[in-house]
Amino acid sequence: MIKENTVACFMPFVSIAQADVMVTRWLAQSSISKVFLMAVDSSLVYNHSAVEVIYVDAWRSSATMIQMADCSAGFSYLLFCISCNPIQMGYLASERLIQLAQMTSGGMLYMDSYSIEDGQTMPMPRIDYQLGSVRDDFDFGSLLFFESRRFVHAAHAIDQTLNHAGLYAVRLNIARSTPLIHVSEYLYTEEVQPMLSEGMETQFNYVDPHNRVQQLEMEAVCTDYLRAIGGYLEPYKYEDLDWDDSYEGLEASVIIPVRNRVRTIGDAIASALNQQTNFKFNILVIDNHSTDGTVELVENYAAQDSRVVVLKPSRHDLGIGGCWNRAVHHPECGRIAVQLDSDDLYAGDDTLQQLVDVFHAKHCGMVIGTYRMTDFSLNELPPGVIEHREWTVENGRNNALRINGLGAPRAFYVPLLRRINLPNTNYGEDYAIGLNIARMYPIERIYNVLYLCRRWDGNSDAALSQEAINKNNHYKDAIRTWELAARIAKNK
Repeated sequence: MIKENTVACFMPFVSIAQADVMVTRWLAQSSISKVFLMAVDSSLVYNHSAVEVIYVDAWRSSATMIQMADCSAGFSYLLFCISCNPIQMGYLASERLIQLAQMTSGGMLYMDSYSIEDGQTMPMPRIDYQLGSVRDDFDFGSLLFFESRRFVHAAHAIDQTLNHAGLYAVRLNIARSTPLIHVSEYLYTEEVQPMLSEGMETQFNYVDPHNRVQQLEMEAVCTDYLRAIGGYLEPYKYEDLDWDDSYEGLEASVIIPVRNRVRTIGDAIASALNQQTNFKFNILVIDNHSTDGTVELVENYAAQDSRVVVLKPSRHDLGIGGCWNRAVHHPECGRIAVQLDSDDLYAGDDTLQQLVDVFHAKHCGMVIGTYRMTDFSLNELPPGVIEHREWTVENGRNNALRINGLGAPRAFYVPLLRRINLPNTNYGEDYAIGLNIARMYPIERIYNVLYLCRRWDGNSDAALSQEAINKNNHYKDAIRTWELAARIAKNK
């Protein structure tokens, strides 16, 4: 009989050398009684009394989850390593995890770690799991610790046909009834060796068309979860949106918040001024206290073309969302507000016309286009064209909770936007307002490339620190948490 509180450890098996290192390290933890090596290569064998090789079809399929559940049934806990990199657990780390699992009754625990790459050791703190942490790319790190009985129950309850989303489905199933616990202690060190990860499945980028099959599985799993917790929105059920066909005011405004972008703002304004339309539009540039000559350059454009309106808020507490609110509530704002970031461009001279035409045809709350990633010289960068085909008319507003963005350019029906307002932040404000609108009103999409998203050393998508990444991810999970609460309340 296996003693109480023992742990079964599961890890990918890609080579004998890799297994030798890891088996020794795992069994040095006194509470780990057995190691299961998971091999997709049927020729791999390993001989050790405390080791068993199990042959799996894929690392994260539902069939693999069932195999793990069956193998762990006689153990109290299950430790799942989802990386091929060498990992060293801390002193008494597994005992600490057992202690915390008992204290918290958590169905799954994950922890902070250290990462060694190119000889440099870096802390890898993680963020707390929330109700809205439903995205399939949530960073749990490389070690997941489960109470075995909960894992067994969850594995047998999920769709048994999943090839890619089995682990995701198990995680969401467990989250329905028990908390996922972030252990904010550094309990292991991972030696990053990218070559060892070849052949491992990863959490796929949702905009890559090559990953469409995987993403459809993830979407189905997430949608089922939303139904289970009461956060699913039925297709085509929207509130009425008043649309005034007799409106004779200014039709559209291009909104450009800016701060210290003297190098790029001229290109952005010229791109907007070059639009060819059958309606009148203006360009509202909100200068957020620039100090590099940006405001002088913008005022020069305004002096030459009355369509350029410069707004200079006196407040010093405005983020990008706050600048948008100032523009949208300005009396010179048209009834359709269209996004243009201060370092980006419209792809052609018909972007505004295409967006406005959809509003007239569909009377929707928001329209989102398609963009191309480029460098500063407009050469295409990977992944190229971002279409967001994961948004469908039937399920887009549900699937939007699983992903991290909605696309660009974004255009809004201003009477609606004035009622809702954007959060006054510098990150995630566009995602938050999109989810909010989608809960109540239809969002339409255009799959022609309308926008060029330029990447350069000075813009907001330059390399971020781990702290900044965690802060951004935590906030977007909070956005999803608040949105889910509103959707659950709406469905009651």
